[in-house]
Amino acid sequence: MRRPQVGDPVWREAPYPALVVESGGVVREANAAAGVLVTAGAALRGTVDWLADAHEAFPAGGPVASGPIGDRAFEAHPVPHADGAVTWWLVDNTDVRRAREELRVERERAALLSKVSSALLTSLNPDRCMQLTAQLAADHLADAAWVIAPGGVAGHPATVCVRGDAPVHHRLVVDPDDVAGLGEALQGFPPVPSRWIDPASAPDWLVPDGFGAIGSIVVTPLPGHGVPAGALVLLRRSADRAYTPDEEVFARLFAARAGSAISAARSFAAQASITETLVRELLPPVLHRVEGVELAGRYRPASDSERVGGDFYDVHPVGDEHLAVLGDVCGKGLEAAVVTGKVRSVVQALLPMSDDHQRVLTLLNNALLGRHGTRFVTLVLASARPVQGGVRLRLTSGGHLPPLVVRTTGVVEEAPTSGTLVGVLPEVVSTTAEVVLAPGETCLLYTDGITEAVGGPLGDEMFGEERLHAALAACAGMPADAVAEHVHMVAAEWIGGGSHDDIALLAVTAPRHAS
Repeated sequence: MRRPQVGDPVWREAPYPALVVESGGVVREANAAAGVLVTAGAALRGTVDWLADAHEAFPAGGPVASGPIGDRAFEAHPVPHADGAVTWWLVDNTDVRRAREELRVERERAALLSKVSSALLTSLNPDRCMQLTAQLAADHLADAAWVIAPGGVAGHPATVCVRGDAPVHHRLVVDPDDVAGLGEALQGFPPVPSRWIDPASAPDWLVPDGFGAIGSIVVTPLPGHGVPAGALVLLRRSADRAYTPDEEVFARLFAARAGSAISAARSFAAQASITETLVRELLPPVLHRVEGVELAGRYRPASDSERVGGDFYDVHPVGDEHLAVLGDVCGKGLEAAVVTGKVRSVVQALLPMSDDHQRVLTLLNNALLGRHGTRFVTLVLASARPVQGGVRLRLTSGGHLPPLVVRTTGVVEEAPTSGTLVGVLPEVVSTTAEVVLAPGETCLLYTDGITEAVGGPLGDEMFGEERLHAALAACAGMPADAVAEHVHMVAAEWIGGGSHDDIALLAVTAPRHAS
């Protein structure tokens, strides 16, 4: 196929612009398509400088050059002449470049959204999520960014970040309606276009210190899980171009990712706060020495990932006595802890009649009977009263392991009390035993989590009553806290890293010396 020759009709009417440029850089001829770009007789230098550079460097400069002419982009392909001139065929690649640029931008935006998701999902702290959102927005979308949370009379929690600086947390006591669209965004309404927001009307609090004049503002909601997570405010300086509609759309996509993460973090924080409050109420209390009686307890749930379970203990002052209660609800984990909470509440309500242990057990049995499926509870009631020369105990078992008494001689005795399970049969039968502790003697209430703990050298042997008696015998004459700690430590060492049931123990000791 014959190449179009300069001057012939095919060359003149070719759809691609073509320029014949002499060695000195002057356009000798231009076909019809090129005439609207560069006219014959014009010097390339000063007209199309990038093409002048390519022409001067030809052929060492390479086979293809590219650059803009007006608002279009071209590639220039050279064809040399024998007389030193060059025909430059210009191919308009504006649309290709635009498509490539759009593809690059979309890839960068997709990468940013992925980065936003990854960064925000690594934190379940609401304040940290707000800081990350403000920082990412300032780094990639704006010169400065605000993340403003819904607030009340105490103001709006907010974080601002200027590009290159660290985020700063504020509590804004302001009227959100001072910024067009902000009040609506905080309520979750769709954003207003940035062209509707006059930067000159921005209140002083919106402008970070040393930021300068604002040239463009974008306000968009941060959607949450059913409840708005807040609003994102993007600021550009006056020297920068205004936000385009396409950039505003992307800002909303960014805000959707960020809002979801902030909302999830707030939900987690709220649930964690509720859980912490409930767990605090379910955990055994911290015990202290009371007048004439030493008290100490230890508690360990079955699972290290849970803080509550089915074992519990409490101590309540009742007149000149103290009622100690230690029990074990069937099962473990949160479900058992719920029953534990009810048992403890019922016992506390029955304190005015605690002088009659049998009556307390009967009323507790009535409260539990048939209301928690197959769950039941075993427990021991111990009323402790300081007396001359020691502590007098009244001990009543409701289906629980008998308390152990360690004398100053190291002898360990089982208290003679027994009874039926609570919450199973229509009636509870029990016997009450009275024990007097001399100074330095201890009564230990404990759950089967200790005796049934599996461990030892091979990891398959139960701790058992015999080892418990031996551990307790070694505590003769010790204070209550030392007894509780020693027994708990010996059992923990026996278990090692193995599994175990809930463990609770409570030591009641007659002090060696008066308070």
